[in-house]
Amino acid sequence: MLITGMAGAGVTTVLKTLEDLGWETVDSVPLSLLTRVVALPPDSGETPRPLAFGFGTRTRNFDPAAVLRRFEQLREEPGVEVGMLFLDCSEGELARRFAETRRRHPLADDRPAADGIALERRLLEPLRARANRLIDTTRLTSNQLAQEIRRTFRRDGTVGTTLTVESFGFARGVPAGVDLVFDMRFLRNPHWVPELRPRTGLDPEVAAYVAADPAYDEAVGRIEELLLLLVPRYHAEGKPYVTVAFGCTGGKHRSVHVAERVGRRLREAGFCPTITHRDLAAAPQDALEGRPSRQ
Repeated sequence: MLITGMAGAGVTTVLKTLEDLGWETVDSVPLSLLTRVVALPPDSGETPRPLAFGFGTRTRNFDPAAVLRRFEQLREEPGVEVGMLFLDCSEGELARRFAETRRRHPLADDRPAADGIALERRLLEPLRARANRLIDTTRLTSNQLAQEIRRTFRRDGTVGTTLTVESFGFARGVPAGVDLVFDMRFLRNPHWVPELRPRTGLDPEVAAYVAADPAYDEAVGRIEELLLLLVPRYHAEGKPYVTVAFGCTGGKHRSVHVAERVGRRLREAGFCPTITHRDLAAAPQDALEGRPSRQ
């Protein structure tokens, strides 16, 4: 797919989004190399990934007539399916974007951005007329444009959001890069039961002890419902990684059990979470656990 359009209309956003969807992307490739790049064989026996080429008036040797000739040549190549996406935007919105980012228009180094925008529109008009897809980004934010591209070009088998459910101990710090943190220290603590202390939240006896807390069922159930609401929305927004962390004091009992339970619930709902326990192997210490809570 050839991707072009007005400078500031979102070509870079489209290329980054397609790359996240598994496309191979090339930005500002010299047009003389376009046919050669398409003809390159894949590196392995795998099915080649779709290719996206971004270009515009800043591309070396840019010539709209030459682009259209190469476009038609590619259409005649056996086994090659080619399309052209044009990103348009109103003059006023483009001028606002250039003013907001304090960038100069590529065709108006020493003139107002409006002059460059008008010249660029005239140069690109033949490509706009020939494109088989057109997106007007005047009223779209970058995020909304990315959503539109994901809806239009997502393929079966595309990797979605990578979901991680993690347990940890607050005594050793909150893990870096966590999106959602839930504190399980309100649940009664198996550390203060001598026969449970050396065990972990993976043991049925520990799980049963934690689950017997009067607040357990309602609290954990509400957390699960919240995640079932939020995770699909993160996915729809194109967030590639989501990490949900459950913490308790030492990271061996309560947080481990709850992470396992919530991970199972997410799997039952059709998600594929990876469950990790950061502090499971850490040695238990009374000094870290504080005073015993009511049992």
